[in-house]
Amino acid sequence: MNLSENEIEHESGSPAPGEPEFLVVGKLRRPHGVSGELWMDVLTDFPERLKPGLTVYAGENHQLLHIRHCRSHGSSLLVTFEEFSDPEIAGILRNELLYVRSEDIPPLPEGEYYHHQILGLRVVDENRDSLGTVIDILETGANDVCIVRQDSGAEFLLPIANSTVLEIDLAKGFMRVRLLEGLI
Repeated sequence: MNLSENEIEHESGSPAPGEPEFLVVGKLRRPHGVSGELWMDVLTDFPERLKPGLTVYAGENHQLLHIRHCRSHGSSLLVTFEEFSDPEIAGILRNELLYVRSEDIPPLPEGEYYHHQILGLRVVDENRDSLGTVIDILETGANDVCIVRQDSGAEFLLPIANSTVLEIDLAKGFMRVRLLEGLI
């Protein structure tokens, strides 16, 4: 099936921006010490952006918090919030996910994308024939690899590389690719 640009946009199923409102940056663990510090597992590629004054949101209800202090400790962080100075009270945040608003993340350089921007994109070949939808992304080291689910339910792996990805149009919700022989 060959899709026009308008059909590609319609078939993606994503709203025009296609972005979630909140993005997970960490998971809060147990309190540490007597000043309300919490251990936090880092779940972002940009932990350096987690610094004093940053507005964050905790849990499913997205409780508004402001980072007071943040310090590295091994692969984790120790973080305190303006709203909590007592370890007993801070303990209510135990095992909660910590979020930032997607509108607050800085843009990436031209031609680079956050994973959440790629997920859900419709994948089409050079002739705009539908190949499926990106359902997951694997980080392999050399380059990321998309898992693409075809309309039939079958899946294939698509390396995100200059030799395969010809165009990504987030506004229209599609990725145009050149398939390597034997890929599907």
